[in-house]
Amino acid sequence: MKSPSDNVFPKQVKVLVCQGTGCTSSKSEQVREALEAGVKAAGLKDVVIDFTGCHGFCQQGPIAVVEPDGIFYTHVKPEDAAEIVTSHLAGGKPVERLFYKDPVTGEPIASYHKIKFYMKQQRLILRNCGHINPEKIDDYIAADGYKALQKVLTTMTPKQVIDEVKKSGLRGRGGAGFSTGMKWELCAIEPGPKKYMICNADEGDPGAFMDRSTMEGDPHTVIEGLIIAAYAIGADEGYIYCRAEYPLAIKRLYIAIQQAEERGYLGEKICGTNFSMKIHVKEGAGAFVCGEETALMASIEGRRGMPSPRPPFPAQSGLWGKPSTINNVKSLASIPVILNKGADWYASIGTGKSKGTTVFALTGKIANSGLVEVPLGTKLRDIIFEIGGGIPKGKKFKAVQTGGPSGGCLPASFLNSSVDYETLAQAGSIIGSGGMVVLDEDNCMVDMAKYFLSFTQLESCGKCIQCRWGTKQMLDVLTDITNGKGRPGDIDFLLELSKAVAVGSRCGLGQTAPTPVISTIRYFRDEYEQHVKKHHCPAAVCKGIVTAPCTHTCPANVDVPRYIRAISDGDIEKGLDIIRERIPFPAVCGYVCVHPCESRCRRGQLDQAIAIRALKGYIYDNAKNKSPKPKTALPSGKKVAVVGSGPAGLTAAYYLAKLGGHAVTVYEALPQAGGMMRVGIPRYRLPADVLDAEINYIKAAGVTVMTGVKIATIEELKAQGYDAVFLAVGSHNGSKMRVPGEELPGVVDGVTMLRDVALGKKVTVGSRVAVVGGGNSAMDAARTSRRLGAKEVTVIYRRTQNEMPANAEEVQEAMEEGIKFEFLANPSRIDKNGSSLRITCVRMRLGDEIDESGRRRPVIMEGADFEKDFDTVIPAIGQVTDLSPAITVDRAKNGNITANPDTLVTNITGVYAGGDAVTGPDSVIRAIAAGRLAAESIDKYLGGKGNIEEKFTTPEKAEPYVAEEGGVEKRQEIPLANAATRVKNFNRTELGYTKALAETECSRCLRCDLEERDED
Repeated sequence: MKSPSDNVFPKQVKVLVCQGTGCTSSKSEQVREALEAGVKAAGLKDVVIDFTGCHGFCQQGPIAVVEPDGIFYTHVKPEDAAEIVTSHLAGGKPVERLFYKDPVTGEPIASYHKIKFYMKQQRLILRNCGHINPEKIDDYIAADGYKALQKVLTTMTPKQVIDEVKKSGLRGRGGAGFSTGMKWELCAIEPGPKKYMICNADEGDPGAFMDRSTMEGDPHTVIEGLIIAAYAIGADEGYIYCRAEYPLAIKRLYIAIQQAEERGYLGEKICGTNFSMKIHVKEGAGAFVCGEETALMASIEGRRGMPSPRPPFPAQSGLWGKPSTINNVKSLASIPVILNKGADWYASIGTGKSKGTTVFALTGKIANSGLVEVPLGTKLRDIIFEIGGGIPKGKKFKAVQTGGPSGGCLPASFLNSSVDYETLAQAGSIIGSGGMVVLDEDNCMVDMAKYFLSFTQLESCGKCIQCRWGTKQMLDVLTDITNGKGRPGDIDFLLELSKAVAVGSRCGLGQTAPTPVISTIRYFRDEYEQHVKKHHCPAAVCKGIVTAPCTHTCPANVDVPRYIRAISDGDIEKGLDIIRERIPFPAVCGYVCVHPCESRCRRGQLDQAIAIRALKGYIYDNAKNKSPKPKTALPSGKKVAVVGSGPAGLTAAYYLAKLGGHAVTVYEALPQAGGMMRVGIPRYRLPADVLDAEINYIKAAGVTVMTGVKIATIEELKAQGYDAVFLAVGSHNGSKMRVPGEELPGVVDGVTMLRDVALGKKVTVGSRVAVVGGGNSAMDAARTSRRLGAKEVTVIYRRTQNEMPANAEEVQEAMEEGIKFEFLANPSRIDKNGSSLRITCVRMRLGDEIDESGRRRPVIMEGADFEKDFDTVIPAIGQVTDLSPAITVDRAKNGNITANPDTLVTNITGVYAGGDAVTGPDSVIRAIAAGRLAAESIDKYLGGKGNIEEKFTTPEKAEPYVAEEGGVEKRQEIPLANAATRVKNFNRTELGYTKALAETECSRCLRCDLEERDED
């Protein structure tokens, strides 16, 4: 990308310091002054220090670019100027520490020409931004400025101009997408000596700054486009309506207008022709509704900015009753390019109906935020993951909101969609004026809908009752939902209100205000239902529902902050009691929980989340009375059978017996109790004696456990007089890879291998082992193989390390143990090769297509196959439910039991199902949560109140919230056994926190639960 200013000073080095609003607010003016002083002191006469408008990459500001090489300096401070002068400008050695760092690779990149953020764009509207001094008309002229105006006024008739713009396919960039040329033509054919040409620069969308940056960085292009448009429609007077909140843009518009008048490009007899024109700048008061045409004109006339009914349209009766045309900043900035390059050239960019480029303000949960200009038709995935650099901090993409506060929210399934008027409209969104907000897993879609609706509701002029009261009613309902006060029917009521507001409102504000609500219900209805039915916010955002995000995110709602405070107070026994109020497996969860709570820990937004799981393990390790005798309820006379002794089954049994007083018998087909906790989790992660102690605690509550018994039918249980049945069988069968040769001896699925090891069977894996998969089971199989004596263990995974579903710590520990990884590889066949198994793998690459998880689908690289020999091949790619076909409950296509998600009841009265049997293979903590829900539902079915809540500790005294610094140290590493030693046995790998480490880690807690309580 060659800078237009290179043609002006071909022999000079120019340092261009961005002085758009963003960089100026970060002291870029002081940076420029420091550079000027440094260059002067060094006597560098061939170096020119100048400033530009917005370079677009606002997140990296203050920005300084050294031309002609395009060296791109980011986050430049005034004190960096001296080093830039001495090292780079005088010494020829660029300052690498100020280079942009690629968000994926971390690689420093010197030139903006090689930064994906710029490489993937096609800048037409923003062609001069960041390259010219916006306050120097000569810079603009050197970049072909006013060339189109001269061409139009001296060689073209107004009709020819209109025809050329129509031919280009340019459509309004303000949101409606109406043909610009046709809009001009409608005004041009209206009779009358007086017409007005208006530029709508009233950019009021939250987070939008496209128009502001264009006016700040290249005001002359807007003025040139406005003059050409005025000539085409027959106007001799124009207005630029710009909100007063844009003082820098207004300042530069005034400078540009004055310069254009002085050079004869504006005023009387422009360019020596008979065409004359005057331009006024009208400063608006910041009302969003004034972005609507009729409201904007009312504001210019000095009236209250309120929309008027149409017809008549502005082309017939607009400003002061005269024919008028209104175009957006981006539309007018496109005109000089079209007339310089030609309509055919412009029409070659974009899609069949959406021509040219458009500008987005890319913001939100994105690595590279800033101004992005791309051809219409560009895929959303390319904007977000290529130009935008993807989602930071390893978070998952959730949705993208396009079109400003009146746009829709689109899920990951639309990432392969083209960004054009028709495609987005069909999906339930709009291009709008150009906002694009990226959302990740930490965003609540109900809260987002409320946020955008609160903006449009506040900005409603109040003229239409549907908009004034309809949006208020909608906002009230959304507020109730996010405060945990949602009621059945609220979601459908919102859709009814949305339709009424959209149909009954006069202007675009009211007509599109319900769009965020409609789209989020359409694509994220389950999230709304969780808020309404369960008063649960999956993103742990809604303050009316959430106490502490960690507790709220824990499937069993363990009160994390309280047991952390118990550790800090030195009361370990209290900490154990707090944990046991919600789960009967404190040790299991302390050792092997996948800790979803940590993903929502607010400390993680500062540096790293608190080690919540490790602290739970510390409490169990250090508690003196690990297994107190449970107090139980009086017998109810009811009998319950539980099929499966995994975490779901044992949890349900515990609460049904202890708090419900029911006689519970757990049936387990395996010779030992514990389900997948026993046979799916290796002993180096969960020692057998620890699991036995947890199960014995549950038995002490009155639960009978019968092992080695496989239940064939529900009828045999009913025949024994059971009043209810809970099916909690695990996913004990491994999934097939579906490749030739997987039936060969030596190919054994991970589930079977781990089960045999856990049950004490002799398992031989040989010296070379391949494990196929990327989840926790694959890591367990690989690490277990090392402990069985394998010298070389290789994990084969078809995606990259960043995309592995396994816990990051499991992957790291596996690598420390010498396990190798073949990423972006997938087995295609297995053959016998002497005494070995030869795996043929295809190499993969991440393709362009995005799947529904927001990840790029791997595709095969043709001709890149490779082979390798192993003694044992262990597929660990998934698990399926192990349930007798004779148990005739309804099932999904994948074999899982179908149960009501709110009650876990199946199609058979009195028969319930939960855990892996319903969800497929999942975590221990989610299975525990399912067991709690099953106990509650079954107890109600048997005539109880379903009250399984238990309090072992007294409530904390209310205390005023005092903001915590949360400690100054980073997350404390969990001590591990030496890698070389630990692979020789099945002893516990994690050694657990010491008292000092635990207390230091606790000091990092931000006390979120007290903060919320104090706010209430």
